[in-house]
Amino acid sequence: MMFANKKHFTIAIVGALVALSIIALVLSLVKVEDVTLPPTVKYGMVFDAGSSHTSLFVYEWDSDKENETGVVSQTLSCDVQGEGISSYANDPPKAGDSLRECLDKSLKVVPAAKQRDVPAYLGATAGMRLLREQNSSAADQVLAEVAKTMQEYPVAFKGARILTGEEEGAYGWITINYLLDSFTKYSPKAHAWVRPEAVNIFGALDLGGASTQISFMPESSVMNWNEASKFTLYGYNYSIYTHSYLCYGQNEMLKRLAKELIAESSSSTRVDHPCYPKDYNETVSLSSFCTSPCTNRSDPRLPLSDRNVTLEGRSNASGCLAAVKKLFNFSACGQSQDCTFDGIYQPPVSGQFIAFSAFYYNFKFLNLTEGQSLAAVRETIEHFCTRSWKDLSSSYPEENPERLPKYCANANYILTLLLDAYKFNETSWNNIFFQMKAGNANVGWTLGYMLNLTNMIPAEAPAWVKGHIPSLWAVAITFIILTLALGLAALLLLLWV
Repeated sequence: MMFANKKHFTIAIVGALVALSIIALVLSLVKVEDVTLPPTVKYGMVFDAGSSHTSLFVYEWDSDKENETGVVSQTLSCDVQGEGISSYANDPPKAGDSLRECLDKSLKVVPAAKQRDVPAYLGATAGMRLLREQNSSAADQVLAEVAKTMQEYPVAFKGARILTGEEEGAYGWITINYLLDSFTKYSPKAHAWVRPEAVNIFGALDLGGASTQISFMPESSVMNWNEASKFTLYGYNYSIYTHSYLCYGQNEMLKRLAKELIAESSSSTRVDHPCYPKDYNETVSLSSFCTSPCTNRSDPRLPLSDRNVTLEGRSNASGCLAAVKKLFNFSACGQSQDCTFDGIYQPPVSGQFIAFSAFYYNFKFLNLTEGQSLAAVRETIEHFCTRSWKDLSSSYPEENPERLPKYCANANYILTLLLDAYKFNETSWNNIFFQMKAGNANVGWTLGYMLNLTNMIPAEAPAWVKGHIPSLWAVAITFIILTLALGLAALLLLLWV
């Protein structure tokens, strides 16, 4: 009887200890809370290969996207030495080599562990669009050399291609409205990115060396929807008007202006240039007009043989404006108000605009500030255009001597483009803001391109970990060990008895 009672008692103790052990194990595995790890940072890089120069921009954003669109910020801006990649048409390998210095700099700001996952793009704009028209095989070779160089670096090269003018304009529009918080804005109260209650969408005005773009959201009632570009950003749909004018960038405009002045002067080897300052001369060859599709068309007013022509500055403000206006075919629009020039459709401008690139640089040089009346702007430009070369060169000793004599023509061109072509007026002029930066980022198409691109990069699934109360976990482990030890002792005792 004693033996049986001891046996039953021992079995009961062992069973109780095993039961407690199981309970402790279950408690130790209970999830007290879920903890979300911080999202990882992703990077992307875009080369802006313009007609006159190339720049590299590196962007970063958190992997958990907001409404399927990344919240992107600029990490690096690097200007490539030399001219645009289209200038290397006769020596394509140099186009690729020109990118190396900026690529090296980009690897210093991107962690080594993330570099091979960084999508890297090169977008070429109007300079390469012109080269493709003139010599498509040369354009292809330049892009091939650029791609070859980028593929040598430890990044996820995604391609080098020529953007359409409409893409360039639309991505510039996205950049501006992103930087100005038109799409989304961080709310401290909600601890989240939200859409602003009063959405203010800005238009974009871009002036480069070979082309110019206008992009804006017009009144829906006057929009020709066949001309619309459509986007989905941060969960909302946008439709905008955008158009690009090739050969109407400021560098190509200056070439076209020179050719027109020479053609009008018949066979003279010395030609008055109303936009250049008095006592400034520039010699050009007729063959130089054959290097661009914008000026290589034959003109019966020009001799077939090549010769040099000297352009002599005259500091003629009114003559400069008149000469610039001849570069536009306004008569093709007839009496239509929904037309700019050359018969191109455009709905009436509406809302506020950011004018960047050459718009900004020319007006900054002339010290034209926001808020000035159109009359004051005209007066400043007219006064500048009457100054002599001696006066200008002594007043601006640090300015590039090749660029300084061009500001008069550039300023008159900008006025003609904005007022006569795009049809801004005395009232809407005050809705144009000339600036090159917003926040800490450059205004241009590359940020918009990367921002739109993030819609195609899958967001990472949140990383979850099981959270435990440390004291409970420690007690549970200790109790399990003691339980197992006591259980083993009880079993040995049972066998001995």
